[in-house]
Amino acid sequence: MRKIDPFLLLIMAAVALASILPAQGSAAEILGHLGILGIALLFFVHGAALPREVVLNGLVQWRLHLLIFAITFVVFPLVTMPFGALPPQWIPPDLLLGFLYLSALPSAVSSSIAFTAMARGNVPAAICSSAASNVFGLLLTPLLLSLLTRTSVEGGFDLTQALADVIVQLLVPFMAGHLARPWLAGLMARYEHRINLLDQGIILLIVYAAFSQSVVDGLWSHLPPSSVALAAALCLVLLGIVLAITAFAARRLGFSRQDEIAAVFCGSKKSLASGLPLAKVLFGVAPGFGMIVLPIMFYNQIQILVGAVIARRYAQSETAQAPG
Repeated sequence: MRKIDPFLLLIMAAVALASILPAQGSAAEILGHLGILGIALLFFVHGAALPREVVLNGLVQWRLHLLIFAITFVVFPLVTMPFGALPPQWIPPDLLLGFLYLSALPSAVSSSIAFTAMARGNVPAAICSSAASNVFGLLLTPLLLSLLTRTSVEGGFDLTQALADVIVQLLVPFMAGHLARPWLAGLMARYEHRINLLDQGIILLIVYAAFSQSVVDGLWSHLPPSSVALAAALCLVLLGIVLAITAFAARRLGFSRQDEIAAVFCGSKKSLASGLPLAKVLFGVAPGFGMIVLPIMFYNQIQILVGAVIARRYAQSETAQAPG
């Protein structure tokens, strides 16, 4: 089994610190402003890191990309919606909103590509599909969430305001970074490790600030331990169902083994790197923010642990089938 990601341990530490020493008053206000600036910088960097040729080269494999998009943005919400039938004492409304938000998120980029490569799948397709998923997801996620909450969450979701915030705080910095890529590509390649640390630092800042607000508003008094355990179990069930559907669909559609691998990993992943900053923009200072982001935090580590096992099995299976 793959070891727990050290970054996840840092996230858990940020949650623990916020639970014991939450930021309040002027400190919370300063952290809020820093979070907004950090998110804009994060998406500027993401835009600068996206090679234009990756998207263009991947367009020819439209059937595979269509399957991955359908899994990410259609199958995931359909599988998650029945969670709303669970009693509120098991899954509080904000936790249910978190699962609906998880289902509407785009695919993860780095882990999708890494596991596809480890399993000896179609890496160029994984790069194109996961990158495109994140670009389109900036606008598609709020649209999907609006549809899902209209029937599953009391009070609905303010789509107009959400789209305006996403465009200003995320899409504009992303496009600015992408337009600046010709001048920044070399610099980013040279300092890739430091840029990754910047990403993680901004996410940790968002987690601490958001959980501080939630703790002050009574997060742990409204979220019993049984709901935390149920959230982890539902994430595991959700991942298992999506993996099974994706593998079955890829085989029924006649995709090659390499394309099936790309579909399995890109379709089943959800992006923590995009999910937490986007949640900060969409939900702001909502009292239940901690519950809303709990599913994506659980799902992220579960998808890494399970993905490592599946990738290894794919690779071993191909080795066994190779002519000796």
